[in-house]
Amino acid sequence: MQRFTNRTALITGGTSGMGLATARRLLDEGAHVAITGRDQARLDAAVARLDAADRVLAVRGDVASPADLDQLVRSVETWRGGVSAVFANAGTGIFKPSAEITEADFDRTVDVNFKGVFFTIQKALPLMRDGGAIVINASWTLHRGLAAGSVYSASKAAVHNLARTLGADLAPRGIRVNSVSPGYIDTEMYRSLNTDPSSEARNSAEVVLGSLGRAEDVAAAVAFLASDDAAYITGQDLVVDGGLVGSVPAA
Repeated sequence: MQRFTNRTALITGGTSGMGLATARRLLDEGAHVAITGRDQARLDAAVARLDAADRVLAVRGDVASPADLDQLVRSVETWRGGVSAVFANAGTGIFKPSAEITEADFDRTVDVNFKGVFFTIQKALPLMRDGGAIVINASWTLHRGLAAGSVYSASKAAVHNLARTLGADLAPRGIRVNSVSPGYIDTEMYRSLNTDPSSEARNSAEVVLGSLGRAEDVAAAVAFLASDDAAYITGQDLVVDGGLVGSVPAA
C-alpha cells in the first residue's frame, strides 16, 4: 500500500519503540516523515535505521518545551511546507504508589504526557492540511486501573479526552483526531520498566492472545487512523492490547 505518497507526517518520540516503528511504516507507504527526540545521538541512530535519509527529517527537542516545539514546526515548514498527519507519541512513565509520587514526578509526567501533547498539536495546526489526521498515543491504563500508575494513567485519560474534544473542534477543517491505547508492547521503555525476569510471562498471561505486542502492531493501527481508510472515524480510541482490557484469558 502507498497510502501516504506525497504526504508528510510528524512523529514525536520517534527514536525508538512505537514512534520509530510508525515512522518506518509510514515511510514504507510513501510518506516523508519528521521525527523528534531529546537525544541527538539517538536521533542520528534512528535516521540510520530508517535508511531513507532523503525522506526523513530529524529535529532534536523536548515536547515539554514550547520553544523546542516552535523550532520543530519551523524546521518542518521549511522542509516540506505542511503536514498531513501528526502522531503525538512522545511520553514518559513514572510508576510508584501514589503516596510516593513527588511534585517533580507529577510535573514531569504531566509536562510530557499532557502539556507536550496539547502543544505539539496546537503548534502543528498551522501546518496541518485540511482533511489531515492526528493520532495521540494514550494507554490501556485509561481503561483499567493500575495501582502504581496514578499520575501516568490520569495523563493518558486526559489525552484521550483531548482526542474527543479536538475531534469536535477541528472537524470544520476535516481534521480527524483519534487515540491509540497500546497494551503490553515489547519496546525499550517496556524493558526498562519490567526488569524482573518473570514479568514477561506474568504480563503475557493477562493477555487473551498470550503474548506481548510488537511496536509494529501499534504502527499498523496508527497508519490506519492516519490514512483515508479511517476517513469517517474521529474522537475514538483504538485499543491495541491483544485483549488485555476487554477479556479474561481462558483457564
